[in-house]
Amino acid sequence: MNERNSEQIEYESTIGAQTFLLMLLSMALGTLAAVVVLPAWMPRLSASLMGTDPKAYWYLSRGSSFVAMGLLWVSMALGLGISNKMARIWPGAPAAFAIHEYVSLLGLSFAIFHALVLMGDHYIKFTLAQIVVPFATVGYKPLWVGLGQVGFYVWLLVALSFYVRSKIGTKVWRAIHYISFLCFCAAMYHGISSGTDTKELWAQSIYWFAGGSLLFLLVYRIIVSVTAKFSKPAPRAMPVSAVQAREGTPSTQ
Repeated sequence: MNERNSEQIEYESTIGAQTFLLMLLSMALGTLAAVVVLPAWMPRLSASLMGTDPKAYWYLSRGSSFVAMGLLWVSMALGLGISNKMARIWPGAPAAFAIHEYVSLLGLSFAIFHALVLMGDHYIKFTLAQIVVPFATVGYKPLWVGLGQVGFYVWLLVALSFYVRSKIGTKVWRAIHYISFLCFCAAMYHGISSGTDTKELWAQSIYWFAGGSLLFLLVYRIIVSVTAKFSKPAPRAMPVSAVQAREGTPSTQ
């Protein structure tokens, strides 16, 4: 088996479009069950959701934002680990690629939940159009919220590229994946500048660890790539006799 075929097997998508839609449907049903069933079991939660000044929607949005960012970090860390061959040590390239794909889609689901649940918050009063259209949230930090929206669409583009890889080719697919760094940077600035938890030590620790670790993996990836490029042995010159034998020219010796 040549190297190209081996790479195709290692990095073959394991999730179909139906599975992806099923994941989104499960996320929606789980959210609906949490909103409908849990209040019946917990009266105080019902008051928090249905009162004149509900706080639960904001807390759910903030919590899901950190979950989404954590999943984005895991996905990108695995992607860098695959590209710099670290993932071949553990858990193996095929497993790392499968986890990378699943985690990316799961994080995307949490990002969708993070945005849509804000429609229930009475303080900022986001409409569906403001959530969908970047930089349309006039009442609450439109620049930083807009960066998060742009990052989401970039993330969506990268996730959808899994399903068209065979049509666009591996080179284009990898080029699309490079813009995931834009997605992460947008998510970081969105969280730091628009989040109400930014001043908390635990939130700052998450931002520093996520950003610093990915920067380390990126620098390591660049070093590995440059080192591999310059450490390739120069092609060995073919002896004159071998060239003459290939061309059918008799030797003069």
